[in-house]
Amino acid sequence: MFGMSVFQSVLERLKAEQQPGTSDENVGEQAFRHGIAGFPQGFVIDTSPSVAAFDAVAHAYSEIAPAETTQLPVMPEYLERTSLAEVAAELAFEEQETATTLAVKRRRFAAANHPDRLPAEFRANATARMKLANMLIDEASRRLPRDSRSK
Repeated sequence: MFGMSVFQSVLERLKAEQQPGTSDENVGEQAFRHGIAGFPQGFVIDTSPSVAAFDAVAHAYSEIAPAETTQLPVMPEYLERTSLAEVAAELAFEEQETATTLAVKRRRFAAANHPDRLPAEFRANATARMKLANMLIDEASRRLPRDSRSK
């Protein structure tokens, strides 16, 4: 055993412990019956009773659990309004808009329409609505007098 690596010495010890006449195919079966090869019996706990109990609980739960139905989400009505006039009406611009009120409108609109907050099926419409709203708000902020843009 001197002059060998630890791994080689373990392999040699296992070969020496192997009973004569035991083939390599039986080694896996013996390891299964007696725990893990190289560890004393009792080192590895047999978990088959707890696995069986877990399977029984899982089966019982699946019997009483309500059947899952996968209904496709229905697009909200407001996401179907994708014309420039409809989005402008929804934003409801007034004569006395300021940079602050426009920023509030942008945040409120984005909270309800941002594509990242909606299911994938609705993102195209949400993206179109966000583009229109941002364009309208940007145009409204450009039309503000210079002194009220920084407010």
